[in-house]
Amino acid sequence: MSENNSVNGNATDTVISSPFLKTLVQQIRANDSYGFYKNWSDELILKPFVVTKQKKKEISTEGEVDPATISRINAFFRAIASSIEKETGLLSNVVIELGHEGFGWALVFSGRLLLTVKTLRDAHRFGFESLEKLNEEGEKFVEKGIELAKRFPEAGNL
Repeated sequence: MSENNSVNGNATDTVISSPFLKTLVQQIRANDSYGFYKNWSDELILKPFVVTKQKKKEISTEGEVDPATISRINAFFRAIASSIEKETGLLSNVVIELGHEGFGWALVFSGRLLLTVKTLRDAHRFGFESLEKLNEEGEKFVEKGIELAKRFPEAGNL
């Protein structure tokens, strides 16, 4: 790592230019009640979301899902909800139902409207190949959620 705690040379550009990744970092910092991440760079905060294929193979799916992984899953979907809320003005919330085997659901909803639904499998191995893939996946969920919110605004306001 470099002097400024960045993960790699071009990660800074990705985080600076990505509204979704900025929102994800905000969500993590907002839930940092003890100031653990206070002096960390955005790239360093996002580093645990990057899980290569090789690293995924090394992660066991036996036993309970690690609390840090559950926290990352929550932050990811809260960032999606927050991004949709910023764009549409509809209050959005997240529900994550995750069994001890690592299977479950992540739902982002507003009123009676489901904005995003994601089946979680092997949650033990939650992560993305790169920051770019993380951003791409998050933006895809946000775009679909905004599209649904605009198509059915009355359901989102119930």
